[in-house]
This record gives sequence, structure tokens and C-alpha cells, in this order.
Amino acid sequence: MLGTVVNALAIAAGTALGLILKSGIRENYRETIMNAIALSVLLIGMMGAIKTNDLLLLIFCLAIGSIIGEALKIEDRLAGLGRLIESKTSSTDGSVAKAFVTASLVFCVGSMAIVGSIESGLTGNHQTLFAKSVLDGICSIFLSSTLGFGVVFSAAAVFVYQGILTLLASSLKAFLTDEMIREISAIGGVLIMAIGFNMLKIKKIKVGNMLPAILLPFLYYFIKKAVGMA
Repeated sequence: MLGTVVNALAIAAGTALGLILKSGIRENYRETIMNAIALSVLLIGMMGAIKTNDLLLLIFCLAIGSIIGEALKIEDRLAGLGRLIESKTSSTDGSVAKAFVTASLVFCVGSMAIVGSIESGLTGNHQTLFAKSVLDGICSIFLSSTLGFGVVFSAAAVFVYQGILTLLASSLKAFLTDEMIREISAIGGVLIMAIGFNMLKIKKIKVGNMLPAILLPFLYYFIKKAVGMA
């Protein structure tokens, strides 16, 4: 869990620094910075997505995962959590909820979050999460300078999400394979791309409703292994 703790603290520290710098950054600069971050997010997603070796599996997982997410209304629940957090603050314009949801998705669904957490759980190697902490810390500076202090609450989301992945990886060592992890990371890359499109305001994509797709490769390979052993 050390890597996850460091990651959450880096986001909190980056947010604090971003808020300090926010007053000194003019609006036109903040908009340009936000677009630069969005393009970087898009590139990171593309680099992760192209690593897939099973395009059909990726498509089916995204389609089925999106259906599950729509049925569970995950996006609405995330937004509701953001509004709940916002109700506990002095903000009433929706900015806290938007910052929380956007930052949480950016920090949670990438391949480094998935692979790093699994490495941490399987081998106790936290290097990937340490590297992610540096990147997230820098990113949170710019996100908070443009979206506001709601970004800091994403540190809690990262702690819970990556902590669960780490504990699951530690418990399910016998079932995790390199092939499975690669496909999970590729789907995470597609979702990161979708976040980039949202940040650029090209098209509003309900990324939260696609989150179940990340879990489906595990189910697929688990069943495939079980059938092969039968």
C-alpha cells in the first residue's frame, strides 16, 4: 500500500500548490494549460490502447461493460458523490463535483494505476506507482489551477481504488497473467482517451459508465483457463 499512499499524498500536495499558483495565472493561460493537459491525456490513452493483442476482446469488453455501467448508472453515482462533497463545502456552482469526477477518472483508469497497483500487490514493487505519483502530482497542479480545489478529493478516490486493486492482486496471484494485465491496461487506455475528448469538449462521453469494461478481461481469461482445465 506504500505506493498508493505516496500517490494520494502527491495529488494532495500538487492540488495545494496549484491553488496557490491559481490566482497568478490569467484565464486565457489556464484555458491553454487545460487544453495541453487534455491533449497529453489523449496521447497517454492512445499509447495504452494500442498495446492490445486482442482487438475483438477489447471491443466486446467495452460494449458489454458500457451496458453494465449504464444499467448501474455509475456516471450519475459519481456525479452524485461529487455533489455530496460539494454540499459540504461553500461552493454551489458545480465546480467541485466536476473537478472531483474529472480528476478521479484521470488518475484512476490509466494503465499505470492498474499495472502499478497489481505490481505492488504481487511483488511489493512500488516503482511504477512512485513514478505515477510524480506525474499525478504535476498534473494535479495544473488541474487544480484550472478546475479548483475539488481536485484534492480525487486523492481519496485514488487511495480507495488503487488500494483495492493492490489487495485483490495480492489475493489473486494465481489467476493474474501478463496477457490479462495487458488487455485490462489497453481498455484503461481507451477510457483515458475518452476523458481527453471530454476535457477538450469534443464530445461528452460517459466514461464512468464504461468502467466495468476494465474488469471483464479478468472474467474472460478466468473462464478461458477454467474451460481449458476442464
